[in-house]
Amino acid sequence: MGTNEKIGGGGFHHLALRANDFEATVKFYTEGLGFTVKTSWGEGDKRIILLDAGDGNYMEVFAGGKGEEKPEGSYFHVAFRSNDVDKAVAAAVAAGAVVTIDPKDAVLGSNPSTPVRIAFVKGLNGEILEFFQSTGENPL
Repeated sequence: MGTNEKIGGGGFHHLALRANDFEATVKFYTEGLGFTVKTSWGEGDKRIILLDAGDGNYMEVFAGGKGEEKPEGSYFHVAFRSNDVDKAVAAAVAAGAVVTIDPKDAVLGSNPSTPVRIAFVKGLNGEILEFFQSTGENPL
């Protein structure tokens, strides 16, 4: 459990996504990005699956999307930790994602400065995914 006392433990648990194509979206996250199925329930357009990103944080995928790509909403993107951003981008592209920002090195902050490698892709439903790799002595 996390250490955020304000919300009773805290830490990221899951992000929910309504999929336009449920099967293709599940395949994208499982086969393409290596997520594993934690649990699932429901039938038809009421299907839901909880996918483990690899560290007990989840992507919850709902069936029943309307087929149109959604404009950016309240959430700008979701970021996933990675030990190899370039490899993660290649896996995402092979699974159908489109690169929006190529892998690049950056330094976040100045006290302390934190070097990272990041990249962004657009998923099958228009969702923006960031792959985030801490590369220095001050990991995030």
